[in-house]
Amino acid sequence: MADAQPLNHPPKTSTTAQAIITECDAKLERYRAAFDAGADPAVVTAWIAQTQAERARAETDLRTIARTTPRRMSQGEVTTLVTALGGITTVLRSADPADKAEVYRRLGLRLNCQPETQTVRAEVDLSAHRGVIDCVRGGT
Repeated sequence: MADAQPLNHPPKTSTTAQAIITECDAKLERYRAAFDAGADPAVVTAWIAQTQAERARAETDLRTIARTTPRRMSQGEVTTLVTALGGITTVLRSADPADKAEVYRRLGLRLNCQPETQTVRAEVDLSAHRGVIDCVRGGT
């Protein structure tokens, strides 16, 4: 399951924000060198303030991206999740049919029975559930 996840590719905006931070750090070093070489302190101070503001905006962008970008689960996280959900088959097997139907409905699970082949085809769209945890009967 861990290997089946999409690869972690940082969003282009993340790469751009990191490049801005690196560029700002280089500018600040040049401004310090200019100041040490005798440049007008008022001019250098204005440059520094502008560059620090630009760097702060890029850092804010990076933090926002980190909070909102889905990431791959580690092997350990997948193992913990599967272990925690392991008993759900037992619970569903013995659950009231109406409760099962509600669980399946909330998961977006569709079961299509094929009596002639004695098979059931199950379909679920997992994209609707990313980052959302919903309890069928409320919190426990």
